[in-house]
Amino acid sequence: MPATVVVDGTITVAETDENYVCATIDWWPHDKCDYNHCPWEYTSVVNLVGLCNSSASSLDAFRPLRIRIGGSLQDQVLYDVGNLGSPCHSFFKMKGGLFGFSKGCLNMDRWDALNNLFSKTGAIISFGLNALHGRHKIKNKVWGGPWNSTNAHDFISYTISKGYKIEAWEFGNELSGTGIGASVSADTYAKDVVKLNEIVDALYKNSNKKPSIMAPGGFFEQGWFAKLLKITGPGTLNTVSHHMYNLGAGVDHHLIEHILDPYYLSKVSKTFSSLSQTIQQNGPWASVWVEKSGGAFNSGGFHVSDTFVNSFWYLDQLGMAAAYNTKVYCRQTLVGGHYSLLNTTTFVPNPDYYSALLWHRLMGKTVLGVTTTASPYLRYYAHCSKGRAGITLLLINMSNNTDFIVKARSRSNLKQNLQQTSDGASSFVNSLKRSVSWIGSEVTDGSLFREEYHMSPKDGDLQSKTMLLNGIQLQLTEKEGIPNLQPIRSRLSSPLYISSLSISFIVFPNFDSPACA
Repeated sequence: MPATVVVDGTITVAETDENYVCATIDWWPHDKCDYNHCPWEYTSVVNLVGLCNSSASSLDAFRPLRIRIGGSLQDQVLYDVGNLGSPCHSFFKMKGGLFGFSKGCLNMDRWDALNNLFSKTGAIISFGLNALHGRHKIKNKVWGGPWNSTNAHDFISYTISKGYKIEAWEFGNELSGTGIGASVSADTYAKDVVKLNEIVDALYKNSNKKPSIMAPGGFFEQGWFAKLLKITGPGTLNTVSHHMYNLGAGVDHHLIEHILDPYYLSKVSKTFSSLSQTIQQNGPWASVWVEKSGGAFNSGGFHVSDTFVNSFWYLDQLGMAAAYNTKVYCRQTLVGGHYSLLNTTTFVPNPDYYSALLWHRLMGKTVLGVTTTASPYLRYYAHCSKGRAGITLLLINMSNNTDFIVKARSRSNLKQNLQQTSDGASSFVNSLKRSVSWIGSEVTDGSLFREEYHMSPKDGDLQSKTMLLNGIQLQLTEKEGIPNLQPIRSRLSSPLYISSLSISFIVFPNFDSPACA
């Protein structure tokens, strides 16, 4: 079916951080189970093994990959430094404990080993601190009392003394609004964010770069978030972080239906829009991160979240979030659970890993406006290309029975063409330039090509854990390295086919895009 995609390369719609793609490392132990599955293995911050082998090359391929350390058990973690006052032990199941687990502890030898890996691979780290330490449960999920900041202070001080680079210190996990396992009032929370900022100011006073303060790392509730911003005020809370699991529970038998339903996926745009308005009205100085998102909650969907079909949701979310000025998008998880980017035992990349890597390498920070004549089942996003001239289109074909033949055009050139009454003397090349927006100071044979990255599942099985790139199976090299992700080059005059149930990145190196200059 023919489809025209029109890109407005003259205006910046939104802007992400240069390193938009992020992944999480969680605290869940191996005996965290959901729906009779226990998919976490040994992937916790405190016991993650194998990082220095195949997974190190997986991190290094991004160079840099943002990593957010935190998760549901974050507000039960103590740090084995200073006067801890209690034994440093691992998490264990405990009746009555938050999420059914005891408090746990991070020893500094482990923290040292992790930072050695982060340094080698160039990872950019944000760390979620325990925001419940010292508090007590008042009733139901509501917690009160003062935050005991001593352990966090000592941990930050140790981190500075070792020269470890932290981009952001985040306060708490899913304590906002009604909370998930626990909640703290916005008034109390805001006062403690101010306190954390004072601690970071004091400890980093002689540092070249002070980490930012990020909060609350929870699900968006307008009133609670607005109050947090009003009380903290400018110069304190640099980043508003929130979580998204818009596919529902991992046990939902309709997960794949939701993933392939553009109308269902678009519902979450209301959250992005409302959060954006809340920040503009109450804290325009703050940026926004989706700091934890796995699609389906409770460890993800078995034999869904780690398969090719999940990339339809994941890449659509990356595109949509970017269009609402989200600076960073953190995928739950790098490793652990069904939604893991890497296999939890072998560390072999799952399909979403390659989706993330292609976005990271191809999509720049500048978001462009784009429209299409196609059906809603062809999702589309356009960014300035990363590290080069031109634009990159992300085209997601969710239709199970329609192939699209796409023509890419520039809005500015369309306007110019409408103003022209005739152009009989145009050469073939100039005509081609107008019709597909392929421009440059000099038109050469090389500029009359586009680069195509077509992703599809092995054997046409949407629940395959193997991704094909331009028909070639993606698998680790003999030395367990990430394979080269090579495009095919096609002449601009040739049709651009987007097959049903496939995803494509299309790079136009000389597209008419003044906003990308």
